[in-house]
Amino acid sequence: MTKLSNRVLEMGESVTLAASARAKALKAQGRDILSLTLGEPDFVTPKNIQKAAIASIESGKASFYTVASGLPELKEAIGSYMDKFYGYSVKPNEVVVGTGAKFILYAFFATVINPGDEVIIPTPCWVSYVDQVKMVEGVPVTFQTTEANHFKATVEQLEAARTEKTKVVLLNSPSNPTGMIYSKGELQAIGDWAVEHDILILADDIYGRLVYNGNSFTPISSLSDAIRKQTIVINGVSKTYAMTGWRVGFAVGDPEIIAGMAKVISQTTSNLTAVSQYAAIEALTG
Repeated sequence: MTKLSNRVLEMGESVTLAASARAKALKAQGRDILSLTLGEPDFVTPKNIQKAAIASIESGKASFYTVASGLPELKEAIGSYMDKFYGYSVKPNEVVVGTGAKFILYAFFATVINPGDEVIIPTPCWVSYVDQVKMVEGVPVTFQTTEANHFKATVEQLEAARTEKTKVVLLNSPSNPTGMIYSKGELQAIGDWAVEHDILILADDIYGRLVYNGNSFTPISSLSDAIRKQTIVINGVSKTYAMTGWRVGFAVGDPEIIAGMAKVISQTTSNLTAVSQYAAIEALTG
């Protein structure tokens, strides 16, 4: 009899992490390796953020547990970030902080997905979405986007994937791995479709500040009050502020869902590492 649960047996290994480990091993052998594995900047965390973290340690502030959902000061900083880059204000009970955007994603799925609930995930997609849904006994419903449409999902494709069990549609724009960015009009159409069918929108916006070549990022949650109420925004400081190792992610959205995610965090990690929270405050405000 196997000692592993069925969920773990069905789970794929992270190809990205395995490839990254292989790339690092080859570099250690002196090989000239160009790694296109992990999504992280090739420079270190800025000095002002490092200094804020060190100050929190030296002052003793980083020595203790924090509120499971995140330091009030960090929630305030996230609120200012949302106001500046998303164009709307949020209350502290609409924000939860956790150990990286990856764990925040899992906390969301653990909070809203019942066994058999379906999550629509356009592909190509980031490797962990599908397995995280499976981990909470949900059903990932995937379909292939096309190069002809720049790897963007259409409302027609989403409607074809929708069933009475559909609970969430997942959007990642800018996208990992394709780099595509949905336009405002495309997001409006998808948002209106989700509202019409009472489907939650999970907006993974982690690459929202890394936009180049004249392109622009539009947050789907900014398009209307109705769409915003249906949307949980996932974001963090890893990519924008070169802080992948600090593991700071956050979610913004419906207070009931956010409170549920805080419960998941409380019963798993207790809280995000305090020193990382103080570093994130400096990242978002410094």
